[in-house]
Amino acid sequence: MHHQPYSDRRRKVLARLGDGVAVIPTAPERLRNRDAHYPYRFDSYFWYLSGFPEPEAVIVLVGGKEAKALLFCRERDQEREVWDGFRYGPQTAAEAFGFCEAHPIASLEAKLPELIANRSVLWHSLGHDPMWDGRIAAALNRIREQGRSGIRAPTEIRDLHSLLDDMRLTKDAHEIECMRRAADIASAGHARAMRACRPGMAEYELEAELSYEFRRRGADGHAYTPIVAGGVNACILHYVENNKLLAAHSLVLIDAGCELAGYASDITRTFPVGGRFSTLQREVYEIVLAAQQAAIDAVRPGASFMDYHQAALRILVQGLIDLDVIAGSVDGAVESEAYKPWYMHRTGHWLGLDVHDVGDYRNGPETGDWTRLAPGMTLTVEPGLYFAPGTKIPTHLHGIGVRIEDDVLVTADGCTVYTSAPKAVAEIEEVMRHD
Repeated sequence: MHHQPYSDRRRKVLARLGDGVAVIPTAPERLRNRDAHYPYRFDSYFWYLSGFPEPEAVIVLVGGKEAKALLFCRERDQEREVWDGFRYGPQTAAEAFGFCEAHPIASLEAKLPELIANRSVLWHSLGHDPMWDGRIAAALNRIREQGRSGIRAPTEIRDLHSLLDDMRLTKDAHEIECMRRAADIASAGHARAMRACRPGMAEYELEAELSYEFRRRGADGHAYTPIVAGGVNACILHYVENNKLLAAHSLVLIDAGCELAGYASDITRTFPVGGRFSTLQREVYEIVLAAQQAAIDAVRPGASFMDYHQAALRILVQGLIDLDVIAGSVDGAVESEAYKPWYMHRTGHWLGLDVHDVGDYRNGPETGDWTRLAPGMTLTVEPGLYFAPGTKIPTHLHGIGVRIEDDVLVTADGCTVYTSAPKAVAEIEEVMRHD
C-alpha cells in the first residue's frame, strides 16, 4: 500500500482546520438479508483521506500546532480472521497507511470527547449519517457535563464535506492514474460486449460479458448498476432490468463502468445488434456523435460547466430539425426547449470516487455562474437522443435511443479523453464483424 497520496491529502485538510477537530467515519457494513451482507464498500470521503479498506474505522484529524491524524480501527482477532479474513489491527494500520497514531475502534467512545474538548470548531457533516450525528451529540454532551471543571465544548460545527468536496473536484496525479486504468478496463469491457453481441441474446448476457472483462482485468466490479438496453428500452434513461431479448435490427445501448481502487469509470456505447447500422440508425447516431465531439472540443480551462452542454445541444437541435422532429431555428428551439421530449438530460457530470462525483456545478447563489473548468477536473460527456414510441414524431424513428459517453480530463491546454471503446460507425461495425 502506497499511502503517500492519502497522507498528503490529510495534511492539506489539517492545514485548513485551524485548531479544530474533524471526524470522518467510514461506511458501515450493510445487511442484505438475514445474515448475508452486501459486498462491502467504504465511504468515499473516508477512503479519499486514508485508502484504508476495512469497515468499523474512523479518522480523527486534530488541528493546531501539534496537528496529527489518528485512525481508529478493529483490533486483530484470530477467530474472526479465520471466518472473515485478515485485519490490519491498529499498529500495522498506522504504519501501512501513514497515520501518526492508531487505536482500537472500541476506545473511540471514550477518547472522542477528549479529542474534541477545548477546540473551537468541530468539523462534522450533519445529516450524512444519523447514527453518527447521535454519537457526535453524545460526545458533545459529555464535554458539556464537565463545564464546571473549565472544559468547554466546540462552539461551532462546520460541514467537513464542503471542504472535502472542493478538494475532490480537482484530481491529483494518483487519482488520474487510477481513473485512467479504470477507463481502460471499462473500454475493454464495452469492446468485448460488441464482439459478443448476436441477435436473440438476452441483455443480461452482454452484462455478463462486461462483468467478466471488468473482473478479469482486476477491477473491483461495476461502479454502478449497468444499463443494457435493447431497442425501445434505450429510451428509458435508467433501465436496469436487462432481461429482454435483443432483436436483430435494433440498437442496444450499454451504459456501464467499472470501479478500481475506489474510482469510477462511466461509458455509454450504442451499437447495432446485428453488427451493421441501418441508414436511419446511422443518421441518428452520427448526430449524437457530432454533438459529443462538439462538446469535447468545448472542454477546456476557463470554460464554464454549461459551455460544453450548450455546444452539444446546438448540434442535437439541428439534428432534430433535419429529422423533421421539430421545426424552426436552432436558436428558437434552444430558447423554447422544444428539444426536451427527446433530449431531457444534461451533457455530463463530475466523475471520481462517486459516479456522480462531488463538487459544485455553480459557484454560488449570488452570481449563479456555472463553475469554470480547471486542469485536473474530470467529467463525463454524454449527449443522446431518445425517440420513445407514442411521441409526436415520424413513426420510423420510434424506438431508437442513442447515447454516447466518454470520461474526460481537463488539462492545461484543453482536455484528454480517458475512454477508448469503439465509437465511430466504421470502427464499431469492424469490431462486430463475425466472419
